[in-house]
Amino acid sequence: MNYKELAEKVGHPEHLVGWYHSHPGYGCWLSGVDVNTQMTNQMFMEPWLAVVIDPTRTCTAGKVELGAFRSYPAGYTPPDASASEYQTIPLDKMEDFGVHSKKYYPLDVSYFKSSLDTRLLDLLWNKYWVSTLASSPLLANKEYTRKAIADLGEKLEAAEAQLAHAGRAKFMVPEKGKAESQLSKITKDATVVANEQMHGVVTQVVKEMLFGCAPAGEVVIPGDA
Repeated sequence: MNYKELAEKVGHPEHLVGWYHSHPGYGCWLSGVDVNTQMTNQMFMEPWLAVVIDPTRTCTAGKVELGAFRSYPAGYTPPDASASEYQTIPLDKMEDFGVHSKKYYPLDVSYFKSSLDTRLLDLLWNKYWVSTLASSPLLANKEYTRKAIADLGEKLEAAEAQLAHAGRAKFMVPEKGKAESQLSKITKDATVVANEQMHGVVTQVVKEMLFGCAPAGEVVIPGDA
């Protein structure tokens, strides 16, 4: 609030409408700290929006991973809502995600690009197109991929332990109206990782066929493309 008041005093009357931050590699949602931040700001400034972007998945998947959210009032119990678009949550973030997922709701997101945005992107492309052609999402994001596969392994081990403890029938078939089984979620996680890798491979094959360029560290065998 002090920032808003001081900005007006120096001739910047624009309204603050929200805040944004990144979740590199673990999806677009609000953590417990994020929920508290958003809820506090909504009490003093409206409209107020929380935006989260995942730059790592944006680069890996080749599309913008961005979410916009609003928090519910304190003490409010939301009605059961249909599941939103599925996203993978790393095991070390799962508890935080689950505990606070009923305290906020997502908004529909769309994007626009102004003529100035187009001009700036063109300038960037003209400067960096060579390095862009030579880069590979498979190499640039290999650490993210390694962590994603390791996370899948940990989730499978946890699922196996749960299966041995609870019994196959109870684990594989969730009760009516309950959330998806743990195994089906792991399957979706694996599918997301596999699709991201396929996207990277296809990108490299297309660039090799069009420009004959291969990123450093990769060996291209003639005729394979």
